[in-house]
Amino acid sequence: MTTPTRAMVLSAGLGTRMRPLTDKMPKPMVEVGGKPLIDHVLDRLTDAGVERAVVNVHHFADQLERHLRSRTRPQILISDERGILLGTGGAVVKALPLLGDAPFFHVNSDSIWVDGVKPNLARLAEGFDAAAMDALLLLAPTSGSIGYAGRGDFTMTSDGRLHRRAEREVAPFVFAGAAILAPALFKDAPQGEFPLTDLFGRAADAGRLHGLRLEGLWMHVGTPDAIALAENAIRASTA
Repeated sequence: MTTPTRAMVLSAGLGTRMRPLTDKMPKPMVEVGGKPLIDHVLDRLTDAGVERAVVNVHHFADQLERHLRSRTRPQILISDERGILLGTGGAVVKALPLLGDAPFFHVNSDSIWVDGVKPNLARLAEGFDAAAMDALLLLAPTSGSIGYAGRGDFTMTSDGRLHRRAEREVAPFVFAGAAILAPALFKDAPQGEFPLTDLFGRAADAGRLHGLRLEGLWMHVGTPDAIALAENAIRASTA
């Protein structure tokens, strides 16, 4: 497919696991390697050819908006959730009019990674097939990723289709916080607050949720302790 020119960046969460840093700032403004998390994401989107990024705001929204006004690329549009948090699913539904009718990148503001030989966002664009998929998720292995200690999210078949981890199982892959989503994923989506995982589950049941294994190293910067781990990994990748 043609590389998406629009993107949604989820940035409205309270960042409770990142306290005490988020007692005074929004989580996307926490710095890793001398650069705010959200700039790591926006720089990657710019390199991938994205022209417009929709950023939702809630926690310390004014701080985040002031910072984003300093950027010229990509063009930033704000989806304001000051009144009520809409969750990862409701946030995208609210922003859909700003995202257009074509598939778009979707990235969490706390997910950064070291690319392999080819940028992972470019690999997502190459791998997305609108005829067969409502979503293509970038997946990281549960073992070896920085800052992740969970039980995984998905198993993946040989053709890339995803199945959700059963409650008491351990799955080999975790959603790395980057994806290409088709507007069709949100057909008949609920209004108000809801998690995006609800729609992923529906797509998986229909055989239209696919995954792509990340090449390189994924870093989930969700806690203060994970910052130093991520910075060490970034330094090691450039040594």
